[in-house]
Amino acid sequence: MGVYLQPSHDLRWTFQMLVYLHCKNRLLEQWHLLLNCIFARMNLEITKAIKTLLNAPQKIVIIPHKNPDGDAIGSTLGLWHYLKGKGQDATIIVPNDFPKFLKWMPGTEQIVNFEKDASKAKSLINKASVIFTLDFNHLGRIGQLQPLLEDASATFVMIDHHQEPDGYAKITYSDVSMSSTCEMVYNVIEGLNDIDFITPELAISLYTGIMTDTGSFKYSSTTSRTHSVVAKLIERGAKNTEAHNKVYDTNTPSRLHLLGCALKNMVILEEYNTAFITLSQAELDAYDYKKGDTEGFVNYGLTLEGIVFAVIFIENKEEGIIKISFRSEGDFSVNEFARAHFNGGGHTNAAGGRSDISMEETTKLFKSLLPKYKADLNA
Repeated sequence: MGVYLQPSHDLRWTFQMLVYLHCKNRLLEQWHLLLNCIFARMNLEITKAIKTLLNAPQKIVIIPHKNPDGDAIGSTLGLWHYLKGKGQDATIIVPNDFPKFLKWMPGTEQIVNFEKDASKAKSLINKASVIFTLDFNHLGRIGQLQPLLEDASATFVMIDHHQEPDGYAKITYSDVSMSSTCEMVYNVIEGLNDIDFITPELAISLYTGIMTDTGSFKYSSTTSRTHSVVAKLIERGAKNTEAHNKVYDTNTPSRLHLLGCALKNMVILEEYNTAFITLSQAELDAYDYKKGDTEGFVNYGLTLEGIVFAVIFIENKEEGIIKISFRSEGDFSVNEFARAHFNGGGHTNAAGGRSDISMEETTKLFKSLLPKYKADLNA
């Protein structure tokens, strides 16, 4: 008489779970393979379209968003170095000035500032056959340049990693999963089989943009692919220590005093795991504020244990607005919050917005919105 082993309930359950997980993992693998094939096909088509465009001599203008940050300047400079290396006639036009801590990057002296040289900028845009727009996806993000680009006859190419892109570009490379626009510019160069055109000047530009947009590689958007790209940029001559020192270790006494003021103004709302900072125009003036001085201040809220939502409200009397930066950890989407309430948007964990009412009214409105999001903020 043979022996028949009757599995226990726990053993049967374990076996069923293993079968389920195996099937699930296989499905996930197949799904990821399908997505990779789709993205590869999309990137191939984008690369082919850009290659076709660049096969002929072009008059090219490269434009980042208003108040350009490290990723905006790094990506435009990176693309500019590449295009110049390929023999193209290319110029970067910024809508307004950018922080001093980015002006060490190679090529910044060649950038045309629309606010300082509007006539030259207009002439370049009118003569352009191709316009690359980098690190933004709606023409409303370029300030006074918007009507000029709306009337331009050039072919538009968008390279951007923000959500909900507009449809103004003939060629659109949009991917919200990317760490930065700089990483996307690297992908374009790699897709064109032109890695050998990455000079040390180009490499440090892209490295700096990736570094700043990933919070020195700590944000969740930083992937293994991001690190792989960064490694290749270092191989091509990017001096990573130099980039970090020149961006993060150039504080002035007035900026540190302004940071002290900001931290003193911080309000912590433990019930909503939220912290916010306010800076009035008077406070900015008292500490001799320069463009870029408040960069990174909003992140201090997230260094507090338990805080998942951090905000900074900065008064700008000249523009008549309150400029707002939102940051979060986990699944709470500041992009959705900013779009719904403060005329803004961005990424899941980093977004911007604005308010046209006073600082007092703005912070009052902000606090009144939090009960609606209490469950999400305490998840």
